[in-house]
Amino acid sequence: MFEAIELSCERDDRTLFSGLSFRVDAGDWVQITGANGAGKTTLLRMLTGLSRPDGGDVRWQGQPIQRIRDEFHQHLLWIGHQPGINARLSALENLRFFHPGGDCDDALAKAGLAGYEDVLAHQLSAGQQRRIALARLWLSAARLWILDEPFTAIDASGVATLTRRMAEHVAQGGAIILTTHQPLDALATGIRRLALCAPETSL
Repeated sequence: MFEAIELSCERDDRTLFSGLSFRVDAGDWVQITGANGAGKTTLLRMLTGLSRPDGGDVRWQGQPIQRIRDEFHQHLLWIGHQPGINARLSALENLRFFHPGGDCDDALAKAGLAGYEDVLAHQLSAGQQRRIALARLWLSAARLWILDEPFTAIDASGVATLTRRMAEHVAQGGAIILTTHQPLDALATGIRRLALCAPETSL
């Protein structure tokens, strides 16, 4: 379904990774691991098409993502390290921007924000702002989720809820690629880990 082929990346005359190849199929759950500065976020941005590798290719259904950008993005849910929300809008308004036809009230409740629907985002805590973005996990029809540190500022019960939702997604034939410094609980069964340790990379 999704392939990284011989990816390489250099920053400031330093090789973050090279010759990186892996494949993600329906039902796969891949965690990118590595020390700070190993290139985890950089790799995720390459996989989404937000940045270009110095070498290699990223393919969706056998096609380079640059050639089928619009089609690929229809199947992609990307949530970066920053929540990506508008602080001047309410929680509900933020979510409706991405999913105007979805049951946004229900998604916010499932994400732990019941009762906060009409509160402006700038009045919420960092964890609550993060939950606004993560409520999209209950609305998106995308097959591939790429998530950069989704559990940042989320408490233990919230992590468990989000992990259950991710487990449902892969059980239904979706795929997930994520980074996280938090341990994944028993619900994250069958997860594969790809360790970045420049310049060598192993899966």
